[in-house]
Amino acid sequence: MAEAVNDKDLRLAVLIDADNASRTAMKDVMAEVAVYGTPTIKRIYGDWTSPNMASWKSILLECAITPIQQYGYTTGKNSTDSAMIIDAMDILYSGNCDGFVLVSSDSDFTRLAVRLREAGMKVYGMGEKKTPKPFIVACDKFVYIEVIRAAAKQAAEAAKKQEAPAVRPARKENRKAQSSAPAPAEIVELIAESVEDLCEEDGLAHMGKLGNLLLKKQPDFDPRNYGFSKLSKLIRALDRFELVPLGDENIEFYVRDTCPEDK
Repeated sequence: MAEAVNDKDLRLAVLIDADNASRTAMKDVMAEVAVYGTPTIKRIYGDWTSPNMASWKSILLECAITPIQQYGYTTGKNSTDSAMIIDAMDILYSGNCDGFVLVSSDSDFTRLAVRLREAGMKVYGMGEKKTPKPFIVACDKFVYIEVIRAAAKQAAEAAKKQEAPAVRPARKENRKAQSSAPAPAEIVELIAESVEDLCEEDGLAHMGKLGNLLLKKQPDFDPRNYGFSKLSKLIRALDRFELVPLGDENIEFYVRDTCPEDK
C-alpha cells in the first residue's frame, strides 16, 4: 500500500465469520467500518443451508453483504475458517484492497491477521470481548462489538434528546457524570508512558501521534471502552494530564503529563 493513501481512503475487504458474529449488531458494525475506509468487498461465510442462518437474510440485503456458502463437511468441525482465509489471500494478491476488516471472535484468524500485516495491509479486527488476546494483538486495531453497539445506542438516544428541548439539561448532567468516571490505573499509566515516549523537552506530545502509539501498544485501546467518544475527552477527564491547543488557530492539540514524577 502506498504511503500516500490516507487511512480514510482505504479500500477495505470486510470478511465476516457468520459462526462467530452477531447478526443484530451487523448494521452498527458496517457503520463502524466506514470510519476506517470504504468497504469495497463485503463477504460473510457460513453454511447458509442451515435453518438457523435464515434470519441473516434481511440484514445481508440491507447491508449489501455477499453470503459465501461453505458446507460443514464434518459434524462438529468449522469449515468456515478455511474458506475465509483462502478468500483473504486471493484478495490480498489481487491488489484491489488496502486493508482488511476481520469480523470474528475466533482466535483461528490470528495467523491470517499477522500474514496480512506482513504484506503491508491494514488489519482491523471486530469481535466480542471474549475474543482471545492473540487475535486482538495481531490486528492494527481491534474494536469490541459491545462497544460499537453501546456507541450506536448512545448516539440514537442523543438524537432523540435533541428533538426534545425539555430534556436537554438532563443530557448535560449525564455527559458530566460520564466524563467524571476515571479510567483504570493501567490505562492512565499507558497514556503517561506514551506521552513520555513522544514528548519533546517541553513535555508536549501531539494528540494524533499519541492516539497512534496507544493503538500500537494496545490494539484494543478505545476511549469508548471507558465511556468517552474521543481520546481528547478521556484526556480531559483525567486530572493527571493537560490538553494544550497549539498551531494555527489552535486547531492542533498536545498532551502534557502534569505529574511525571509519579511514574
